[in-house]
Amino acid sequence: MSMEFLVASAIGMLTAAGIYLTLRGRTFPVVLGLTMLSYAINLFLFAIGRLTRNSPPLYEKGLTSYTDPLPQALVLTAIVISFGMTALAVVLSLRSFLETGTDQVDGAVEADPPRPDREAQS
Repeated sequence: MSMEFLVASAIGMLTAAGIYLTLRGRTFPVVLGLTMLSYAINLFLFAIGRLTRNSPPLYEKGLTSYTDPLPQALVLTAIVISFGMTALAVVLSLRSFLETGTDQVDGAVEADPPRPDREAQS
């Protein structure tokens, strides 16, 4: 099995899990889904720079191959941005939970489940 296939499979699984969790109705799975999507994007950006071994990141005279440093710089920047985005999403979801008392994304309040003591009184 080639490394490209494994990386492509990992990107696909992270994307699928991220989309699935982002479509959930509660805030914590949504935050986890956004985090997984950012991991998938970072891995994709890293993979577009071609997976090479034992190649220096800078071009010097006499070298036949080198690694492109631009995707590595993009991934490093994307990691920092996604960390800030995740921290902001966690703080906003915690604030929303503390103000509304529920962690539903759409704002709908769940109905209270029927309790046996209420049914006995009526």
